[in-house]
Amino acid sequence: MTDPSFVRQRHVTDGRDLAYPPLPEALTVPVYDNHTHLEMSDGDEPLDYREHLDRASSVGVRGVVQVGNDVETSRWSAETAAIEPRMLAAVALHPNDAPDYAERGELDDALAVIAELAGRPRVRAVGETGLDFFRTEEGSRREAQFRSFEAHIEIAKQNDIALQIHDRDAHADVVATLKRVGAPERTVFHCFSGDVELARICADNGWYMSFAGNVTFKNAPNLREALASAPRHLIMVETDAPFLTPTPYRGRPNAPYLIPHTLRAMAEVIGTDASTLAAQITSNTELVYRRWDSEPVGPPPTTPIGIIA
Repeated sequence: MTDPSFVRQRHVTDGRDLAYPPLPEALTVPVYDNHTHLEMSDGDEPLDYREHLDRASSVGVRGVVQVGNDVETSRWSAETAAIEPRMLAAVALHPNDAPDYAERGELDDALAVIAELAGRPRVRAVGETGLDFFRTEEGSRREAQFRSFEAHIEIAKQNDIALQIHDRDAHADVVATLKRVGAPERTVFHCFSGDVELARICADNGWYMSFAGNVTFKNAPNLREALASAPRHLIMVETDAPFLTPTPYRGRPNAPYLIPHTLRAMAEVIGTDASTLAAQITSNTELVYRRWDSEPVGPPPTTPIGIIA
């Protein structure tokens, strides 16, 4: 049996263009996509993770960090990274999922699974975890988010791996939690969504800022201002695919091979050339997650990934 290509299906919005964009001009200096969701099917002709990685390789994106959002996708991420040399894994319960686990009385058990997965080879980050107040009002569901976030911080520190943070409408509480609990040595604000002030706080604490395709959106001057103010040794690039497709293809399916659009837009904001920025970002990314080839991959599984034999 072979491993399943997808665990999730992205919700299809009426009228959205489901065609994958064309390949961009290849980067001269390669980079990594440090946050993507290749377990999620999207587009009118979905690409499995191997097709995504082949396309990415062809345009100078040499590897990805595949990110889990719950027990199932975290297990898929860890097990797929174990057999795919172009992939590392991050494992976690998304802050919007943690309250659901808590309400079912399953949060402790789910966190125990994440703790076990975090110790596996080629799992280099705990994430995405954090706080999301956009969809969560005050009360017990926010309390579950805090409880889960703090547990994830400890898991990252216990395994000496990076922490990938999801922060939506919760900047002050995320920062306060990191300072109260103690942030891991390598902490990344995934899909950085703050302003110059949050960028300053990150810089003061040595926290990394990862920019996604929304830095190219016309309605996101705050992100470009934050990027321009951020120290170059603390910035990275990501897709958050299949979401946040960069201009000029906003709304269409996103994929790691579209990183060159975002990186070139970032270089323009910073006032440097794409190759210089790519070299800096590659160095930053390998400092956070270590080299993709520092641990060997294993043989393909005999049972489907994510399924217990």
